[in-house]
Amino acid sequence: MKKTKVWLLMILLVGIVVINIITGHSNSLKAAASLEKDTLTMITSPDYPPYEFYDTKTGESQIVGFDIDIAKTLAEKLGFKLKIMESDFNGLIPALQANRADFVMAGMTPTPERQKNVDFSIIYYEAKDTIVAAKGSNLNQPQDLSGKKVGVQLGTIQEQNIKKIAQKVAGIQLKQLNKVPEVVQEIKSRRIDAAIVEDTVAKGFAQANPELEFNIIPSEEASGSAIAFPKNSTLVEPFNKVLQQMKDDGTLNQLVNKWFSQNIIADTTSSTPVKKGLNLDFTRIFPDIPFILRGIPLTLLFTLLSVTLGLIWGTILSLSKIIGIKPLTWVANAYTSIFRGTPLLLQLALVYYATPQLTGYDISALEAGVLTFTLNSGAYMSETIRGGIQAVDKGQSEAALSMGVSYWLMMWDVILPQALKNILPALVNETIGLLKDSALVSTIGVVEILRSAQIVGANKYIYFEPLLFAGLIYYVLVMGLTFGASTLERRLRQSE
Repeated sequence: MKKTKVWLLMILLVGIVVINIITGHSNSLKAAASLEKDTLTMITSPDYPPYEFYDTKTGESQIVGFDIDIAKTLAEKLGFKLKIMESDFNGLIPALQANRADFVMAGMTPTPERQKNVDFSIIYYEAKDTIVAAKGSNLNQPQDLSGKKVGVQLGTIQEQNIKKIAQKVAGIQLKQLNKVPEVVQEIKSRRIDAAIVEDTVAKGFAQANPELEFNIIPSEEASGSAIAFPKNSTLVEPFNKVLQQMKDDGTLNQLVNKWFSQNIIADTTSSTPVKKGLNLDFTRIFPDIPFILRGIPLTLLFTLLSVTLGLIWGTILSLSKIIGIKPLTWVANAYTSIFRGTPLLLQLALVYYATPQLTGYDISALEAGVLTFTLNSGAYMSETIRGGIQAVDKGQSEAALSMGVSYWLMMWDVILPQALKNILPALVNETIGLLKDSALVSTIGVVEILRSAQIVGANKYIYFEPLLFAGLIYYVLVMGLTFGASTLERRLRQSE
């Protein structure tokens, strides 16, 4: 009887422990209900294979990679849906600070400087820095970089590490660029002597470019990749619990083997000997051409919206300048001065990152681009339109007013049609400029023509072929626009 009671008591205690474990585990993982949201937004820089990159073989805009698989696992275990955004690497932390995303995964290392601005999870993967250089350069260790030009990606842990090395090794000249493929191309162009790149990424570039080699730099301190969050984010604790669980049950090791053990660039390497010069081989991008072409509709949509809205806004500004009401004239001139006197890229960054903080509206990258280009082109077009209006013979406006035609009706029916006809070549030039400048929106994650080409280049560890193909697309579009404008101009002349 006593033995039976003892066994029942033991079974009861074990049951209580199991229930507590299951309940605690469930409460720690299912964080969606407590945050009152069902979707988490992740932002990354998808030009860093195998961590995150675009799968361009199908022509679809799908970001894949080591970090993406981890993020999907985290979201699933925590009970969230996952939304993925993109930006240049140096725009990731500003995006967190502007509340544009819930977390960042981009092979980011939690340095003391970054920890002042964002919170980090535990380390989920440790990697090593390497010196990438032309084969035979004999740049094997940091001391060999003395007196050399060294490239690095802006905003990365490698940038900070080379600065620390430069304090000990004299004569290092640092060159910072936005993307790793640009840094590697600088080596191939002989503008720099070496680059500091993470080992997993350096391996891919060395395989795709036989003229390059890399050597691992011994680590002086522990470093690795972690997830970044906005300051005081409630996601840090549940993310850490799931990451630790993934370490313990072997899930992380499986993903490491999946992405770092396989040769993800087998189709980009070649057995042919290295040649001097550009050594172009466009067959390497043939499978990815549909992906690049997918950027054309977005580029044309962006240009059409920016030109149309910019023309309307420019007309309003030009009329404000010539209407004779001093406050309106002063405001219009001041506006034009500001937007013509500051860089377009600066305006784009301010609109994209500041709008959510100032208004609470989560403006999309495309909306931010259209708004910025509308405001900017309106300033330039206002001067062009003002000149066209003032070029129309004053006798026509005087005759219309003397016949009792109202000022605004006279401007709309008599003056503006003639002014627009006179300034058509200038408006076409502005449209062409907007078409080409649309490449700037790639810096905030819009996958237009140039961004698509850069993605293909990053995936293939090449540089010139996708960019030259993108240049051909831009040229064809500009020539088509020029031909259409010339046809319209000839028809307008025939009607005179």
